[in-house]
Amino acid sequence: MKITKEVKTALLAIVAIALLIFGYSFLKGNNLLKSDRTFYATYNEVEGLAKSSAVTINGIKVGSVTDISFLNKKGRVLVTMSIEDDFEFTTESVARIYGGSLIGGKTMAIIPHYNGDRAKSGDTLVGDIEEGLLELVNDRLTPLQKKVESAIVSADSLLFAINDVLDKETRDNLKKTFANLNTTVESFNGVADNANNVLGNVNNILGNNEQKLNRTFTNLDEISGNFNKFSDSIAKIDLNKMVADFEGVIADFQKISNDLNDGKGTAGKLLKDDKVYDNMDRATKQLEELLQDIKLNPKRYVHFSVFGKNAGKYKEPKDSLK
Repeated sequence: MKITKEVKTALLAIVAIALLIFGYSFLKGNNLLKSDRTFYATYNEVEGLAKSSAVTINGIKVGSVTDISFLNKKGRVLVTMSIEDDFEFTTESVARIYGGSLIGGKTMAIIPHYNGDRAKSGDTLVGDIEEGLLELVNDRLTPLQKKVESAIVSADSLLFAINDVLDKETRDNLKKTFANLNTTVESFNGVADNANNVLGNVNNILGNNEQKLNRTFTNLDEISGNFNKFSDSIAKIDLNKMVADFEGVIADFQKISNDLNDGKGTAGKLLKDDKVYDNMDRATKQLEELLQDIKLNPKRYVHFSVFGKNAGKYKEPKDSLK
């Protein structure tokens, strides 16, 4: 059977189209000659991840990302990946996006879990994102940027404040202050010179009176020794006995005071017994009347007669105190 040119052209076109499709799929990371499994993972954002990005397990490439699309109207992103069929893991495995640098994009890595149900084609894995270099740098630089901006604002405010303070009048005052300070320093230098002269004079005085000072210190040493002896004498005195005796004397005085207050003894009765007071008062009055009567009538008590005349009969006086 003879094949016409048209059939040959059609077959060649079909082969070319097949090769084109196979090559395009191969460049995208899909090998049409292998039976791969398809898995899915969802993320809030997948910045840096692109189609045909490599999918690795334990650092070994086992597939590639075949599609990235929106899952719903809320912006959730669905990532489709193709995995070779010769590696098994469970549905608890994690599809983690990692990497990202200044010159390269991000990569997908599957963190396999081996306990649980075996993952089959069409299953959805747990999505996770690991911060890359740019995110880490951004996280570290953002607080530093805020601090630098705050420092710049503070420095700007400080410069404005300094400009406001250091006006012409203030600068003139500062110049005068430094001039006065220079004068003060010179005065201190003069004082220091005078102090050196005074110290020299003091040294001369001490040198000229060295013997007198030695005698003075010797006398002070002797006085200190005598004072030590006096202190030893005082230390030998039994202060406890003296205090005990003094307390006994105070106790005796206290007892006497209590007896006087209670009317005990002669002195206590004199202070507290009204009868004793009345008797003493009456005796005092009688003694006063007796002395008065002796003064007015001495003949009643003193008899003197040349011829021996007897005295009259004594009449007992009336007690005026009864």
